[in-house]
Amino acid sequence: MIQIEELKQNIKQLQGKLKGIGDSLNIPALMQELEQLNQEQHQPDFWDNPKNAQQVSQRAKNIEDKINNYNKLCKKLTDVVDLLDMCEDDQSMLEETATELADIDAAVNELHIATLLSGKFDSHNAILTLHAGAGGTEAQDWVQMLYRMYTRYCERRGYRVEVLDYLDGEEAGIKSVTFKVTGANAYGYLKAEKGVHRLVRISPFDSAKRRHTSFASLEVMPELEQDNDIVVEDKDLKVDTYRSSGAGGQHVNKTESAIRITHIPTGIVVSCQTQRSQIQNREQAMLMLKSKLAELKEREQMEEALVIKGEIKRIEWGSQIRSYVFCPYTMVKDHRTNFENTNIAEVMDGNIQPFIEDYLQKAF
Repeated sequence: MIQIEELKQNIKQLQGKLKGIGDSLNIPALMQELEQLNQEQHQPDFWDNPKNAQQVSQRAKNIEDKINNYNKLCKKLTDVVDLLDMCEDDQSMLEETATELADIDAAVNELHIATLLSGKFDSHNAILTLHAGAGGTEAQDWVQMLYRMYTRYCERRGYRVEVLDYLDGEEAGIKSVTFKVTGANAYGYLKAEKGVHRLVRISPFDSAKRRHTSFASLEVMPELEQDNDIVVEDKDLKVDTYRSSGAGGQHVNKTESAIRITHIPTGIVVSCQTQRSQIQNREQAMLMLKSKLAELKEREQMEEALVIKGEIKRIEWGSQIRSYVFCPYTMVKDHRTNFENTNIAEVMDGNIQPFIEDYLQKAF
């Protein structure tokens, strides 16, 4: 049975959260900035500089979305308070109010996370690069799985994904892929995924159905449209052209339209092959290079750069930031009481496959 006092307590907590979010957002300052941006957009020469116009329009949209989301949540919470006053002891109305509160709570938590993303590049688009590591074909298949996972995540958040560079695996999967994620706070949400990812599973490429471990690395960097602090001189660049890989066609594999740029002082290498024009691929590759240089510069300027940057790790055992274990180790001792029908003697004799299948079915 739902109690009115419990709902009132939940409303009080949500009101406190919203007040804190409003103070962090500084709504009056945002409204003032939005008014200035709107005035700038109404200037006759506003579209003379398309790049600047696009940035101003995007900034205005982001601010307007923040203000609208905050005001919408405040209004919803006020409506719930009014609804609760009419409920009295009607359980059906109390259940409706509880459901409404749960939805508001989820939205408030989402807005709270977005408010915390106040880093220098958190609001920028993100450029992600996946590389296969130790594990051969297994690792390349793991890269394809990760690529699918991140693209599905971006789709659920309403982000747009654009592939910049793609290299197929020799037998299956993907050797490496670079893609751009466009959306509000894309880099802020994805920057924590940077590192080595480990997969443990029964290999579909092994006829003996043995347990394999695979590794893949993920690089995440912000997209920078322009950065006056980042100066790249031509003498520091090594530019290579090559034919694009892929299904082919009347143009794509017949001319050297793909670009690979190496920044000699830092050793950073970027490549792009998705466009038909070499000029367009070069522009995109230069943006990627500047983004990597900006990220490197930011890390070097931090007081605890060594702690944050850490040791440059290889894409193998001991370097992972996260493990995805689809085929766990033998857990007979810990799970013996949970699986009464498991033949323990059979497991101890080495026939672990039935136990694992049963464990996975009940665990997931």
